[in-house]
Amino acid sequence: MAKQLVTDDLWNVIEPLLPTEPPKPKGGRPRVSDRAALTGILFVLTTGLPWEYLPREMGCGSGMTCWRRLRDWNRANVWHRLHTVLLDRLGRADRIDWSRASLDSGSLRAKKGEPRPAPTRPIAGRPARRTTSWSIGVASRRAPGTPRPTTTTARSSRR
Repeated sequence: MAKQLVTDDLWNVIEPLLPTEPPKPKGGRPRVSDRAALTGILFVLTTGLPWEYLPREMGCGSGMTCWRRLRDWNRANVWHRLHTVLLDRLGRADRIDWSRASLDSGSLRAKKGEPRPAPTRPIAGRPARRTTSWSIGVASRRAPGTPRPTTTTARSSRR
């Protein structure tokens, strides 16, 4: 027989933390049990199998069903509460090996804090003014103050 992913002891700890099933005023298909969905979630997360390849023979519903349940439980903060409950149980049983614990300095607040650096002054110049004429919507390539080309001067400059 295959190894059971959700033992009775584990289920007894997890079940009270799960949100209740939302009401279905219009009826609908019966919901996959929370225990079966948890089994499917644990199977996918431990094997690395894509959700859509979750075998239906396991009785966990579809991969999308398990994924939605995982999403809903995540939004309901189930995993954080489960982590806290399991740590409390391990602590009461004196089963936590603190010699292997580590602390990341990124998770601690600095007492005095490092002084903030002065803001960096911009070194680039300001952007150039636009040369588009707003009245006609075309760019002007002539220098300011020079006369506008006429048809005869424009023809002679093309040659």
